[in-house]
Parts: sequence; structure tokens; C-alpha cells
Amino acid sequence: MVNLTIDGKQISVQENTTIMEAAAQNGIHIPKLCYLKDINEIAACRVCVVELEGKEKLITSCNNPAEDGMVIHTNSPKVRKHRKTTVELILSQHDCRCVTCARSGNCSLQKTANDLNILQIPYKQTLEHQKWNQSFPLIRDSAKCIKCMRCVQICEKVQGLGVWDVEGTGSRTTVNVSRLRSIEEADCALCGQCITHCPVGALRERDDTETVWDAIADPDKIVAVQVAPAVRAAWGEQLGLMRGEATIGKILDSLKKMGVDYAFDTTFSADLTIMEEGTEFIKRFTSGELKHLPMFTSCCPGWIRFIKTQYPGLVKYLSTAKSPQQMFGSVMKTYFAEQLKVAPERIYTVSVMPCVAKKAEREMELFYEEYAGHDVDAVITTRELVKMIRSAHINPKTLEDIPGDRPMQEGTGAGVIFGATGGVMESALRSAYFLLKGKNPPADAFSKVRSQGFNQNNGVQEADFQIDDITVRTAVVSGLGNTRALLDRILRGEVQYDFVEVMACPGGCVGGGGQPIHDGEERAFERGKKLYDLDQQAELRFSHENPDVRTMYERFFGNPNSHKAHMLLHTIHEKAAY
Repeated sequence: MVNLTIDGKQISVQENTTIMEAAAQNGIHIPKLCYLKDINEIAACRVCVVELEGKEKLITSCNNPAEDGMVIHTNSPKVRKHRKTTVELILSQHDCRCVTCARSGNCSLQKTANDLNILQIPYKQTLEHQKWNQSFPLIRDSAKCIKCMRCVQICEKVQGLGVWDVEGTGSRTTVNVSRLRSIEEADCALCGQCITHCPVGALRERDDTETVWDAIADPDKIVAVQVAPAVRAAWGEQLGLMRGEATIGKILDSLKKMGVDYAFDTTFSADLTIMEEGTEFIKRFTSGELKHLPMFTSCCPGWIRFIKTQYPGLVKYLSTAKSPQQMFGSVMKTYFAEQLKVAPERIYTVSVMPCVAKKAEREMELFYEEYAGHDVDAVITTRELVKMIRSAHINPKTLEDIPGDRPMQEGTGAGVIFGATGGVMESALRSAYFLLKGKNPPADAFSKVRSQGFNQNNGVQEADFQIDDITVRTAVVSGLGNTRALLDRILRGEVQYDFVEVMACPGGCVGGGGQPIHDGEERAFERGKKLYDLDQQAELRFSHENPDVRTMYERFFGNPNSHKAHMLLHTIHEKAAY
């Protein structure tokens, strides 16, 4: 143990604990802007400096270990003066128009400046302005960038793509898309992890809320909204709702209060996805097609973007099933339009997703009879949903639990856990077992694919399952850096699987780039546990038991993987542009 004194308090910590960690463990807050544990420990911002007795110069607390006998002052006059000057200099190169910033009220720089009582900037303000395509799903505002390097490190170390890099020298040092590329030319997966780890508003998703408001106001449009499973695990965090209060029914109520015509739970189409993907897996598995390489799930558009640019030779091993978002949109424009007896052009489909990549995925085209357009017309993130709730002046405490609309009202626990890493695999195996055996397994028979903790086992869960004389070898991975490592092991022949689930974001959709931001915190695992709790409480826990899905097959599709199902619920990934 190491014994030291911080702000007059004698404390003991484990060896190799940083000064910042030692202080935090004892309730002493040291502000920071660039630090991310194990990812960005470069002390670039200099905001976390502290005074060490016996040393003239201040030292950074984020990357200096606590040592025996240290006497540390985190808020001495010398520290306060230095910290205030540092933040004033950062603000002199930062667009301080906070009221028009997406991160206003949830910005580490804004909070630090307020805490330091900075009321004016004594230095000349010099802002950097780089051109950016405002129609791209990910938006970067160079005038807000504080050069903390978090985006560079998270993309390189966690996602393994290196989209961002440092360029220039001296006072002209800045961050930009790497290798002198535009963002469109870069291999960006649109996972959005750079957004959720940015301490300020330099990175954000393209805002599509006004597009949705315009559709709601258009009397010729029938607005139908779907809400993804992972959204229910996080939306209440920004609105002061407790975990048990922030239900899917209240989200649907908020949407109805905004004026949408129909509100649905995407767990319905998650169940539909399982029917298509599970049936496809059994066909490909039993035919021997997966003898050498596995079938990969296709629900995550960030993963699809990744495999197309990084491992194009493996694209043919993707499931051809569309994601639940796209399946829902397709059903809206066909089956639902026929139920309403209206032209599909009148139906305006909106998705509420935890994901930035879904904004690109919606560009997938749909052709059916005389209709030519898109499955989904607009995508908003969880954060954008909260913006719309606030914009509509809806008091979240007044929201009630209401059911989704018919005829896509039902969803199962299997559909709910789609939002957590391992959820798609577990749901698919539950129904694959039924399709092979004609009876249900115990609902938790495949729980070995669940994550045991955030990024545990390098984000990989492996499990073999025996169904009579058949062994199904599975792997679940989240995070694109972890995915790259797993794919390389597969291609080298070090491991062999039959079925692999991939999610671009660490922890799955619950940790998506469109979820509420809590600087320095990783909440994916805790959010995932909420979805598994909901699965445990669900009356139906098998996708093939969803009565509304069954009815749809009877009335419209016939059987899973039928010709019509392939027309509307599947895609050719080599040709799909997103």
C-alpha cells in the first residue's frame, strides 16, 4: 500500500494508483478534459495539475503515480491560478457560443470554466474553421475542438480504424481526418464512439429532429415511429427518470404527445429478424456452407461498414437478413400500408435508435410493386429523442405506460435483448433450437454468450452448444478493435466457429454512439443488465412465439425465407450502398 496526504487527508491506496485515482477514491474531485483511463493518458490539457510539496513545478495527476509520503494540494492558490489560465487559453481557441451547442449543459469544458468562475476571456480569440459535409451522419465542428486527442485514441485503440489523427505543428497543431482524406473517403464505421468520448461539442450526430417535426406537421403524411430495444435502457438518464420509470410505454406516450400517428416497439421486428436469420443459419449450417468460415450477424450497420472496407472477402458470409430497423421500415411500406389501404408514399417511417450508423443505413433502397424509395425515411438518436421531448415541453413525470399500436404491437424478451452484446446470438439460438427440435429449450439455456462485464475477455464470449448430435460453435464480439483481432484469428485458422455475432460498439447497442453521454463513464454493461432483466420479466421469451409475427407470416409473407420475405426482408450486401 502507498500512504500519502491529499488536501490534508491521509489516505492509503494500492501501488500504481495515479494521484487522480487516489483522490477520486477518497471523494476528492480533480477536473480533467483529455483523460480516459487506459486510452488517453497523455496529460495534454494540463487541467488536472496539482501541487506536490517540495516540488516547484505543478505536476499532472492523471499520469503520475501516487508515491509514499507525498503531500498533494489539488486546489491551492497556485493550482487555481494555473488551472484558470489554462482553461482561459483553451477557451480562446474554442467557439464559446454555448447556447447553440449540442452539448450545452453536458460539456466538461463548460462545467470546468463555470467552476473556475471564468466570466471573460482575456486573450484574443482565434478559431479554426475546417470545411465539413453537413449532410454526413457524423458532424465535426473544428471551432469547438480542444485538441484533447480523445477521438484519435478511441478510434485507434478501441475501434482500430484510425479515422482521426493529429496534423500540423506548434500553434497550428490540430485534429483532422487522417491521411489527408475527407470523412467520406475514410473508413469510418459511424460507430459514434468518438462522439460519446468527446468532452465538448466538437463531434455530434447530424440533427434530423426538424425533418421529423416537419413530417409530423404535414397533413399528407402518416408518421410511424419505431423505438429500438437499447433506447429504453438509456433515455431516462437525461430526464431524471429512475431505471424502473423509464419504460418503453412512456417513450411511446411521448411520441403520441408529439403528434405521431403510430408508435411501435422495434422488438417486434427484432423477433422478425430472428425468424429470418435463424432460418437462414440452419439452412447454411446444415448444407455444409459454414464448414470453414462462420455466418456473421448483419444487424449492426457499423459492423457492416467495417467488414466492407476492412474484410471485403468475408462479406458473403454475412447473413442476408436486413436489420430490425430496415425490416420494420419495409413492413411499414408494404404490409402496414395494405392494412391501412394507403399508398406507401404517404407513410413516413421514423426510427429512434441508439446508433449513428443507422442514419447511413436508412439510405438502403426499397423497391416493391410500384413503390421506389426507402424502408426508413428518418433516423433520430436517443439524444435527439430527448431533445424532441424537451422541445415539446413534455414533463416526463406525466408520461404514462401505453402499448404500441396494432398490428405490430407484440414483442418478446428475445427481441428486447437485441440491444446488448450477445443478445442477437442468444435469441437466434433459442429459436434455432425450436426449429431443429420442435420444442423450446429452457429460456436461459444459451446465456453463456452474455458478456460478463464491460469489455471482458477483450469483448469476446465463446460458447459451444450441443443440440442432440449437433454441436454449434459460437462467438460474440463487440468493439471493432476486438472484432479485427477475432477475424484475424479466424482467418489464421486459430479458432473455428459456425455463427458469430458482431456489434461495432463496445457492449453492444446499449453503448451506441447515439446514447446519452456521461463523460468518463462506460454504462453499456449496466444498461445491458436492464435489458436482460426485462427479458426475465417478459411473458414471451421466444421470437417464434410472437403472435403478431405469426399473423404477419400467415397473412403476408407465408414462411420465413419465402420469396416475398427475401424480396423485402433480405438484402445483397455487396450491392447495398450504406
